[in-house]
Amino acid sequence: MLSCKAFFELLVKDVGFFTGVPDSLLKDFCGYVADHAEKHVIAANEGNAVGIAAGYHLASGKVPLVYMQNSGQGNAVNPLLSLADPKVYGIPMLLLVGWRGEPGVADEPQHVKQGEVTSAVFDAMGIAHAVLPDTMEDAAECVEKALASAQEHSAPYAILVKKGTFESYSGKASAGSGSMTREEALRMIVDAIGDSVVVSTTGKTSREVYELREAKGQDHAHDFLTVGSMGHASSITLGIALEQKKQVYCLDGDGAFIMHMGSAAVIGAQSCKNFKHIVINNGAHDSVGGQPTAGADVALGAIAKDCGYVAIYTADDEKSLKDALSELALSEGPSFLEIRVKKGARSDLGRPTSTPADNKKAFMEFLQK
Repeated sequence: MLSCKAFFELLVKDVGFFTGVPDSLLKDFCGYVADHAEKHVIAANEGNAVGIAAGYHLASGKVPLVYMQNSGQGNAVNPLLSLADPKVYGIPMLLLVGWRGEPGVADEPQHVKQGEVTSAVFDAMGIAHAVLPDTMEDAAECVEKALASAQEHSAPYAILVKKGTFESYSGKASAGSGSMTREEALRMIVDAIGDSVVVSTTGKTSREVYELREAKGQDHAHDFLTVGSMGHASSITLGIALEQKKQVYCLDGDGAFIMHMGSAAVIGAQSCKNFKHIVINNGAHDSVGGQPTAGADVALGAIAKDCGYVAIYTADDEKSLKDALSELALSEGPSFLEIRVKKGARSDLGRPTSTPADNKKAFMEFLQK
């Protein structure tokens, strides 16, 4: 396994800037970067990170590094091909990519297909790539080759990172700003919204919703658990709300909301009265290591209001949440509730035992009743 400190020190000899979206396989290294890099930006999404990195190169002439999970390839494809490619502007950069769903390695269903095609996607884009070795001597050789290729060809070079490549690193903790945990807030939400339709965002939010239903002996047909597609739960919710008379709730996260914030403008413009958007804001990418988002410093409710949401609520404790949920249920949407919570989750938090296909079938049957 690689020491985060040693690998970072290897990189900063030639890499002057770090940006990206945190990933579970890279969480220890990302945590080290967050604590030690002189120039570092956690981006809204991976495409934004490529753009930021390109700007850094244009201003400095130096090679930046963009980190991401391989699920972020989709967000990054456009700027990688239409901006960084040698046939356009020719921007050298390193891509450090967590390889979720690596063939032969058990993983969650949303990562399986992405893992199968990760190398093929880079091949199709003409981006040279290699797998990062787990010894420092070989890793140094890999990085040297990657930098030489990026500079020689004025092009991105991708380094794929397998599970277990980095040693553990305990970074500086941020605690969020609310008095409740996310799971405590979700418990109150589930109790309050009754027979409404629920779309929950990827990561621990959906896992906690699933476990809350199990604990209450309820079925899961009300809930669409968005196990992948970070940032798109609100768009899925809009598509459902436009076809349904029932109240439809999107249970979102701050990182996911920020990742594709443009969706809020489209939601506001549709004036969908049964659309209820709840963003649980702990100021962190909680599912992939807890690195900070911009959520702690941004007035999400003000953004929603300016995007056309007609009712805006906030909560940061049980009393204010109870009151806000009552008002939210009676409001004509699109409505928005931001809940400030603490960072973190139970160490024994489980995962859904049903498949995405099972979830889809039960959910569609519930919607069509």
